[in-house]
Amino acid sequence: MTPSTDPSAGPVGRRRVGLFALVATAVVVIDQLTKWWAVERLDGHDPIEVLGDLLQLRFVLNPGAALGTGAGYTIVLSLIAVAVTVTLIVIAPRLRDTWWAVGLGLFLGGAVGNLTDRLFREPSFLRGHVVDFIDYAGFFVGNVADIALTVAAVVIIWRSWRGHRFDGTREPS
Repeated sequence: MTPSTDPSAGPVGRRRVGLFALVATAVVVIDQLTKWWAVERLDGHDPIEVLGDLLQLRFVLNPGAALGTGAGYTIVLSLIAVAVTVTLIVIAPRLRDTWWAVGLGLFLGGAVGNLTDRLFREPSFLRGHVVDFIDYAGFFVGNVADIALTVAAVVIIWRSWRGHRFDGTREPS
């Protein structure tokens, strides 16, 4: 690819990569700060009601994936998160669409937020349990990284459905 055809060579590409990095960094920082707070304030304590039984703050260590599934596959989940992280960083320089930059930034931030727990929390490297603390009416307990991943999925599906590609091109109708 020559510099003139490299999407990251211009100011638009650099701005999209910067937005992607800013969103991802913000998600990781907020996620890790809220998890630190949850460990400090919720571990060993009764849940805090926010909206009665609909929304509570409750400390849970999750060895699995969404809804507590896959608890026996923590290493596999960790390796998938590493692969996703590397892939997103590799494609980031080709971002030319603002919404894709936001969506993929949210995705990267969510993946890295939960991967950080898997790498550095007990019981061991790649097997760490993710700190969850937002209890949605007893249906499941999640965290800020999970919220970012969910919003990312909505943005990515929406942009794909509308025919917008992450490199700024559009699919023919």
